[in-house]
Amino acid sequence: MRADTTHFRCDIDDGIATIRLDRPDRKNPLTFDSYAELRDWFRELHYDDEVKAVVFASNGGNFSSGGDVHDIIGPLTKMTMKELLRFTRMTGDLVKSMINCGKPIIAAADGVCVGAGAIIAMASDLRLATPEAKCAFLFTRVGLAGCDMGACAMLPRIIGQGRANDLLYTGRAMSAEEGERWGFWNRLVAAEDLEAEAVKLARRIADGPNFGHMMTKTMLQQEWSMSLDQAIEAEAQAQAICMQTQDFTRAYEAFVAKETPVFEGD
Repeated sequence: MRADTTHFRCDIDDGIATIRLDRPDRKNPLTFDSYAELRDWFRELHYDDEVKAVVFASNGGNFSSGGDVHDIIGPLTKMTMKELLRFTRMTGDLVKSMINCGKPIIAAADGVCVGAGAIIAMASDLRLATPEAKCAFLFTRVGLAGCDMGACAMLPRIIGQGRANDLLYTGRAMSAEEGERWGFWNRLVAAEDLEAEAVKLARRIADGPNFGHMMTKTMLQQEWSMSLDQAIEAEAQAQAICMQTQDFTRAYEAFVAKETPVFEGD
């Protein structure tokens, strides 16, 4: 997997990729280029066996301030409808590539986590934050709809319809305490421990059955649109496939030998 990225930082160590936006002086805004490179990186990740888990980390005390006012918002006001739709589809493709990358993603959010930054956290599989993290889906505050990049579909599934309505209509900041209580943040962690805890969680996942994790992520996404009967059948098929992996056999043999299984992802 490429670690030589241009518009965001990427470090890969023993199966864990740690990525972060790299404009800390401006609270890590996204640009047209960073959107596109992140989209392409996550698309390629689906076909890569080296990376087992991803940590999307903060930088300089902030996660992301969303789309850059000067590099994105300003130019958008001068675009044609066709150009605007090309942009909004590209931002949505970033979320789709994260959902379909086949690898668990852990967001580690400190400080500002707003706009598209909040969407990136939302699209991650697990979310850690500091008590200082402020998360806002502030699209209505800039004259847009709250339905950006899948927010109206995904956020209610995470925190409930009424709470999502509150955040998406008002654009107000969700405090870290609210976010943890509502289930948006899985856990709050002190700022000095945030990245280490995210990597520790990623390590635990990366040491597990990676084919099984891929299947879990796939089913979590696909079952949104299934009936219960369809979901149960789809999971029966998914488990039958996983039972053919060597990791399933390794787990059985380790259990019999009273040892800890060592998974290899095949």
